[in-house]
Amino acid sequence: MVEIVISVAAKVSEYLVDPVVRQLGYLFHYRTNIQDLSRQVENLRDAKTRHQHSVGEAKRNGRKIEDEVSQWLTHADGFIQDASNFLDYDKAAPKSCFKGLCPNLKSRYQLSRKAKKKAMVAAQIQEDGRFEMVSYYSYRAPLQEIRSASSEALPSRMLVLNEVMEALRDANINRIGVWGLGGVAKTTLMKQLAQQAEQDKLFDAVVMASVFQTPDHKEIQHQFVDKLGMKFEELSEKGRAARLHQRLNEEKTILVILDDLWAELDLDKIGIPSPVDHHQGCKLLLTSRNRDIKQDGDSKGFSTLNICKKTNHGFYSRIKQSLDCLLKYGVGLRLFKGTNTLEEARNRVDVLIDKLKASNLLLDTGKNPFVTMHDVVRNVTIEIASKEHHELTFHKGTITVLEEWPNMDELQKFTMSDVDVSELPEGLVCPKLQPFVCRDPSTNSAVKIPNTFFEGMKHLQLGGGIAIIAELKRLEILSLIDSDIEELPREIEELTHLRLLDLTDCSKLKVIPLNVISSLARLEDLRMGNSFTQWEVEGKTITTTNASFAKLKHLPHLASLDMQLLDAKLMPKDIATFDNLVRYRIFVGDWRWEESYETDRMLKLYKFDASLLHVVDGMSKLLKRTEYLHLDELCGGTNAVSKLDKEGFSKLKHLNVERSSKIQYIVKSVDLTPSGGCAFPVMETLSLNRLINLEEVCHGQFPAGSFGCLRTVKVEYCDGLKFLFPLSVARGLSRLEKIKVTGCENMVEMVSQRWEEIKEDGDEYDDAS
Repeated sequence: MVEIVISVAAKVSEYLVDPVVRQLGYLFHYRTNIQDLSRQVENLRDAKTRHQHSVGEAKRNGRKIEDEVSQWLTHADGFIQDASNFLDYDKAAPKSCFKGLCPNLKSRYQLSRKAKKKAMVAAQIQEDGRFEMVSYYSYRAPLQEIRSASSEALPSRMLVLNEVMEALRDANINRIGVWGLGGVAKTTLMKQLAQQAEQDKLFDAVVMASVFQTPDHKEIQHQFVDKLGMKFEELSEKGRAARLHQRLNEEKTILVILDDLWAELDLDKIGIPSPVDHHQGCKLLLTSRNRDIKQDGDSKGFSTLNICKKTNHGFYSRIKQSLDCLLKYGVGLRLFKGTNTLEEARNRVDVLIDKLKASNLLLDTGKNPFVTMHDVVRNVTIEIASKEHHELTFHKGTITVLEEWPNMDELQKFTMSDVDVSELPEGLVCPKLQPFVCRDPSTNSAVKIPNTFFEGMKHLQLGGGIAIIAELKRLEILSLIDSDIEELPREIEELTHLRLLDLTDCSKLKVIPLNVISSLARLEDLRMGNSFTQWEVEGKTITTTNASFAKLKHLPHLASLDMQLLDAKLMPKDIATFDNLVRYRIFVGDWRWEESYETDRMLKLYKFDASLLHVVDGMSKLLKRTEYLHLDELCGGTNAVSKLDKEGFSKLKHLNVERSSKIQYIVKSVDLTPSGGCAFPVMETLSLNRLINLEEVCHGQFPAGSFGCLRTVKVEYCDGLKFLFPLSVARGLSRLEKIKVTGCENMVEMVSQRWEEIKEDGDEYDDAS
C-alpha cells in the first residue's frame, strides 16, 4: 500500500510539480539566461571568425572549401544575426508595468524562455563547427599544358592510360613505372592520369613533381606543397622532409607521381613515405627513360609499362635488325675488347643490347633475335658513323642512294661499308676497309661481285661473295645469307681463320664438298637453317662426295650450331661436338625453319623413334640440355616422351607434343631414375595437340617441385584425356597462369581428386624405387 502511494506521488510530481518549477525558473533566471545567450553568441562569433580566416587562407592557396564548412558558416551567420536582433529587442522591451512599480512578469517570462532555447542552439552550432579539415586541394592540370594527341595516336595513348589506371586499382601493386624515350609525351600522360585518378576518386589526394636529371630536393618538395596547399615554416631540408612526410601520412590514400626520373630518388630526403614500409595507402607512379629504375625496393609490387612499345606505330620504323648481325659487325670491327671467343662476344652483345633496351634506344620485338630502332636514333647513329667513323653508308630511304661511287681520296678514309647497290665496280681502293656489306635493294639479296673487286682491300675481315673470297686468307666471318648458290666452293676450306660461317636461307644449296667444313678448324659458329640438308653417312659408300655430319667432330671450337637433318639415322652414335655446344637449333625431319625462337637450345624431332635412342647417343646428350623441345609423330610406345630423358628433363622450359597417336602418358614416375630428381622442374609452357590416346599428363607420384615453374598449359583435341593433373601435382602449380583446353570431348575436370588414384600412384612409385 505504501509503494502505491509513493508511485502516485512521483507521477504527480513529474506531471504537475516539475513543469511548474521549470516555468517559474524562466522568471527567476531571466537575467542569467539573457547573459548566457549573449556569451554563447560572442563565442559563436569568435568561432565563425576563426573559420573565416582559415577559409580565406585556403582560398588564397588555391584550395577548395569543404561543403559542410560553407554551410556551417551560412547557418552560424544567420543565427548570430537573429540572436543579436533578439538581444537588441530585449534591451528595448518593457520589463515593468504600473508605471514601473511592478515587474512585467509576462514579458520577462517570454524573453527568458527564448533566450534559454537560443543559447542551447548556439552551443550546438559551436559543437557542429569542430571540423577536422576546413579545405582540400583539388588537382587540375592546366588545360593549356595538356596538348591534344593526334587522332592516329589517340587509341594507343588511351590503351596506355587504361593499363596504368588498371594498375592503380590493383591492391597488390604499390609502384608503377612508365618508361620510354624522351619526347614520347610521358609527362602529358602523367597529367592526364592525375586528372583521371581525381575524377574517379581513386585516392584522397594526388600530387605530382618533376624530378629531372639533377634532382633539386627543395624544388620537388615545393611542387608537392603547392598541390597540398600547405606552407613550410621549416628552413632545413630535413625539417621540410619531416613536415611533408607527416602531411602525406595524413592522407589515407595518396598517389605520388614522380616524373622524369634519371636515377633512383632518396624518398626520405624528400619526405615521401615509402609505400613498401611506411604507408600502405601510398602509391608511386614513376616515369623514366630507364627501364631498370624501380625506386624503393625490389620488383615485388612493382609494375612496368613501356610507352614506346604500346605506341610504336608513331615512333618506330618497321626495319628490324638481327642481333646476329650486330655480333658479326662488332667482331669484324674488333669492338669487343677482351673477348677471345664468339660466345664471349655474343654475351657482350647481349649485355649491351639489354642496356640499349633499358634506355629505349632499342625496342624488343618479342621475337628473338630481332630488335627495332627508333627512327630518330637510327638516323643519328648513321650520321655519327658516317662522319666520325668514316663509314661508307648509302641506304635507299634513309640518307641517300649511291648513284656514283666516291672518288679515290675519299675511299682511302673508309673503314667500313654498308651499301645498297645493284651493281659493283671492278674494284675499290679501300686499304683500311674492314667489314664490307652490300645488297641489291630490289631483291634484298647478295649482289654479283667482280673478280678484281677486293684487290684494294688489304684489311677486309667480313664480306659477301663466293669463290673469290677464298683469297681473303684472314677472313673471320663469312655470311652468305639468302644466297642462290647451289654448291659451296671447295676453296672455302682455305679460309683457316674463319670463325663464323652463315649459310642461312641458302635453300638451293645442295652440295658441300666432303671435308670443306671440317677443314675450318677455328670455326665457332655454323648456321645452316633453311639451307643444306643433303648430309651423307660417313663411310656408307666409297663414292661419298657430300658433307658428312659426323665430320663436325673435327671442329673442336664449335659452340653454336643451326642445322637440319632429314633423318636421325644420319647422326652418329656419339659425337663429342655436342658436348661443347652452347647454342643450337637442330631440326630432325621435315620441318619448316623458324626465324624467331624463344631459347638458345632448340630441338625439333619429326617421326623420331624413342626406342632407338640408345643407338644415337649424341641425341641423348642434346635432349638433356635442350630448353625448347618440339615432338611431332613421336614413336616408341605409350610413354615415349619419358624415354627421351629418364632424368626428368631438368633444363627443358617449353615442351610441344603433337600427332603422336600411341602416347598415353607424357611422363611416368616409373620411367625416371631414382636419382633424377623432379620431373620438368623448370618447364614454363606445355602444349599437347591431337594425342588421341593420351590418358594422363603425368602418371604416378612425383617429388615436390615437379612442374613447379609451369605457367601455361594448352591442350587441343586429346579425346582420351579426362583430367589434366592429379591433386598431388596440382598442389605444386603455384605459378600457373593460363590453361586452354580445346576439343577434348571426354575432359571432366582440370584436377583429379580421386584418392584411390593417388594411392595407386604412390604404390607404383614405391615399386619403382
